[in-house]
Amino acid sequence: QVQLAESGGGLVQAGGSLRLSCAASGRTFSSYAMGWFRQAPGKERETVASINGSGGSTYYTDPVKGRFTISRDNAKNKVYLQMNSLKPEDTAVYYCAAAWGSGNYYLPGRFEYWGQGTQVTVSS
Repeated sequence: QVQLAESGGGLVQAGGSLRLSCAASGRTFSSYAMGWFRQAPGKERETVASINGSGGSTYYTDPVKGRFTISRDNAKNKVYLQMNSLKPEDTAVYYCAAAWGSGNYYLPGRFEYWGQGTQVTVSS
């Protein structure tokens, strides 16, 4: 069982930056791929970025490439999402999730454990 807790969301103007953090419980954090997902009102949940257990492989959805960076600190059981050059269309609830396994996964259905989410609002 893995428990996840996101933090770092908030209100920011377009062009600004936010850093999301996700703290995970448990002693096998490095055995999980981690992902960040987002869901805007009226839209399906979509993958933002993911990272494998060692941190050596990452995935980004096209709209965030070059602006967002996913990273992890296995010693602290944390995963981060640095978001730069934010746009109003980035407004959503952001979730972190964990998927057991050695690969780098990016489909939401592959992830077994989910946090409660943190709101990110980007004003124009």
